[in-house]
Amino acid sequence: MLEQFQSPFDATVVQLLRNAGARIVGKANCDEFGMGSLNVHSAHGPVVNPHQTASSSASWEERERRSAGGSSGGSAAAVASSLAHVALGTDTGGSVRLPASYCGVVGLKPSYGLLSRWGLVSYADSLDCVGILGQNVQHVAQTLDLLSHYDPKDPSAVTPETRKRASEACLAHANKIDLAGKLDGLKIGIPQEYFPSELDSKILGPFRRVVDALKTLGASVVPVNMPSTPYALSAYYVIASAEASSNLARYDGIQYGLRVDAPLDADLTKTVNVYAHTRSRGFGSEVQKRILLGTYALTAGAFDNYFLQAQRVRKLVREDFDNVFRVANPLSTSSSASPSGVDVLLHPSAIRTAPLLPPSGCEPEGDSEDLSSYVQDVLTVPASLAGVPAVSVPAGLADDGWPVGVSVVSQWGYDNMVLDVARIIERTMSRQR
Repeated sequence: MLEQFQSPFDATVVQLLRNAGARIVGKANCDEFGMGSLNVHSAHGPVVNPHQTASSSASWEERERRSAGGSSGGSAAAVASSLAHVALGTDTGGSVRLPASYCGVVGLKPSYGLLSRWGLVSYADSLDCVGILGQNVQHVAQTLDLLSHYDPKDPSAVTPETRKRASEACLAHANKIDLAGKLDGLKIGIPQEYFPSELDSKILGPFRRVVDALKTLGASVVPVNMPSTPYALSAYYVIASAEASSNLARYDGIQYGLRVDAPLDADLTKTVNVYAHTRSRGFGSEVQKRILLGTYALTAGAFDNYFLQAQRVRKLVREDFDNVFRVANPLSTSSSASPSGVDVLLHPSAIRTAPLLPPSGCEPEGDSEDLSSYVQDVLTVPASLAGVPAVSVPAGLADDGWPVGVSVVSQWGYDNMVLDVARIIERTMSRQR
């Protein structure tokens, strides 16, 4: 749809990088309009996970072609193969954290509203975040500090006053825990709902090693319950698809992008023909599927039963996070501190290691895609629905020799805390290798 389109301006986050002296080395391949978990829904073909290229003596043709994850698989692959120190991606429901896990790099989804979305091609406005992938936590943290500025051009940007209030609260809480020393004050929650039956047992070994390491350092680890999690996936796909249906309506073959002219029909005007033919040819099967789902959810007959219900579930998911953290949500006047709560949540970033890509020329179409690529999202979409920060950090290799990531999640605005805990995990696990 956008093959011939060139943006007339840089996104705010790109301009901030340029202003700071960063060298932009290229654009990365991603799933079409950010829709997908395997990075196979792309006009450029799938992104191949580069991990094995550094660990195998086999020829390129003999190596396993595994997915880099989606939708920001190209960004993760660029970092994992040392083409870049950091890369930008977009995270709507896990599209930065999942590729980070598959490729063995660090991937951060910041708190919603911290990084400007100005210049971003919208998928779902209430969920889209600019995410950061890096070779280590320090690279990601430095990039976050550079990009976390209020942008008046972005209507979803959080005000400077709220940023300051959240930053001060995060710093005060971190000082109480003393993350630079022993972790005696750190309380970590393990959400029980984040271990679905589809979770591959190979993931559990590296995850348990991370938990044991943190306990050895003095952190207390407790199980927590987030009862709305089983409904989060359904709510996410209704909301995201509905917003995509609205956002992608602008690609009509008239203003910009692809245009497919069609002959006049006896019953249709040429404008309708152009619109229908352009969208049928310009959008891939996954995008068409989600547009149709979202369009249906917004119809008068389905609006109450689907879209409004999904928004109610989203509210419950947000309340789950507010109830489980010991610090109050800076965005909510009804949220209060819970002394018995936890500081961060810890869970696997993915239900499996990087899956095999289909043979070249046999990319999945429509319903033939592995349904586990949708089930995977149950581990990542709750944080997206709630707008809280989450980072995937490498936890070592599974028995099959491929990377495993663990995710650290905390209250809105506590991005520095999740990065501090991620840095401890990174340092601890590197010593064990």
